This record gives sequence, structure tokens and C-alpha cells, in this order.
Amino acid sequence: MKLDILAIGAHPDDIELGCAATIAKEISLGKKVGALDLTRGELGTRGSAEIRDQEAAAAAKILGLSARENLAFADGFFVNDKEHQLEVIKIIRKYQPDIVLCNAIDDRHIDHGKGSRLASDACFLSGLRRIETALNGETQQEWRPKQVYHYIQWKNLTPDFVVDVSGFVEKKMKAVQAYSSQFYDPNNTEPVSPITSKNFLDSIRYRAQDLGRLIGTEAGEGFTVERFIAVDSLNKLK
Repeated sequence: MKLDILAIGAHPDDIELGCAATIAKEISLGKKVGALDLTRGELGTRGSAEIRDQEAAAAAKILGLSARENLAFADGFFVNDKEHQLEVIKIIRKYQPDIVLCNAIDDRHIDHGKGSRLASDACFLSGLRRIETALNGETQQEWRPKQVYHYIQWKNLTPDFVVDVSGFVEKKMKAVQAYSSQFYDPNNTEPVSPITSKNFLDSIRYRAQDLGRLIGTEAGEGFTVERFIAVDSLNKLK
């Protein structure tokens, strides 16, 4: 199955937090979108890998994803090397996405920056025909996505562009809150972390509102780019 967009995250919930509203909007426009989680989030302060598996599946259903896979790399300890790159390349070649959305280029959690570089490098290498991969016994063809964009996570990075996601923030919040083990719950007695506060949950909404304010819309999600974005004419800019 060919995808229009493949979102990649170091942990289950990275994609939902970073770009779920954009994904929901693209799906509403008829695009096929899939997700690839690099780890199962087994080092998370709350919950377990098994619970995160169930939550990721629930979030995928809420968003209407066409596919979701998990490479089960070691949470906190995966590296950007040949072995890991080849596994990501196999997924890119399997789904042949035109656009890849991946982790923030710089962030509080070390896996986010690592995941960002790993996904970006794999997108480039996937287009080299002399790198041979096979999936389910079949040789894969080279494939390079046309664009690689990085969503924004914990740090308030300056976006290179902002997507108008007016009308899709509530679906984003439902997808985020599918990870009920991870975020604010006054009845949860497990240890607290920076993402378990009510302020963090509220910040998802007010960041979207603030980015929307900056572009003159109800809500927005920001992305950074690896190379300049080309437009046909000045009239294409909003």
C-alpha cells in the first residue's frame, strides 16, 4: 500500500503530540497517512510497553491512519547507525510516502533529536539503488520521499511554516488522550513527570491557538524544513 504521508516518531505519542491535527486534516482531504513508531516507549515513567501498544492502536483508529508499525528499537538507547537505518529504509520503501513527518530536530528528550536524524538519514539513503533491502523475501526498489518535515515538540522552536489546522484540534486532543497512561489524570498514583501535569496537557491546545494567532487562523501546527520550500508564485503564499 502506497502512502501519501508517513509520520515517524521515536515514541508512541510523539506523532500525536507533534502533528496529529495536520494528519487529521490531510486524511479529511483524502490522503493516505501511516505512522511508524521507532520504540515502544518502554522507559516511560508511567504505564508499560504493552499499554502503549494498545494506546497507539486506539490513537491510530481515532485519526483514521491507513497503517501503523513499530520497529521496537531500544527506548533511550537506539542509535543512528547502519543497522537501524536499514530497518527504517525498509518501511520507507514499503510504503513509498511522498512526504515524511518526523521528530523535532532539537528537543528535551534525547530520543527526539536522534529519531529526527535517523529518519532524515534513512529518507536520503532509501533513494540509493545500491543499498539493497528485502521485505518478506522480496527485493525492494529504491524510494526517496519528496519532502521531509520536522514537527515541533517540547521546545518552542521557530517554525519554517505553519499549517492551518482549524477544526482539527479536538481530534488531535482525542488522539493524545488515547494515551491515558501518559498524561494528566488526577486519579493516577504513578510517579509524576514533566508530561503528566495539567499544564502540559493544556499547552497542547494553547500552542495550537498561538500558532493560529500568528497566521490569522483559529489553530496551527508548526514544522521546520531541511531545504527551502518552493512555491509557484507569490499568490500561492498566504
